[in-house]
Amino acid sequence: MTTHRFRVGQKVQLSRGYPFRMAADGFYEVVRQLPDNAGEFYYRIKSSREAHERVAKESELEKA
Repeated sequence: MTTHRFRVGQKVQLSRGYPFRMAADGFYEVVRQLPDNAGEFYYRIKSSREAHERVAKESELEKA
């Protein structure tokens, strides 16, 4: 069974190659691990520079 690569509370950043035009720069904190969808895990992430949380695929994230 595959497991999540990132844990709750871990600092991550959005992948450099992914076009998040409206996303805040800098680090995000993993707020929640979400189930997989089509074989890829999802996460709720939060930046201290934004009021809202985002949902990102595991492939869109890198370790901070």
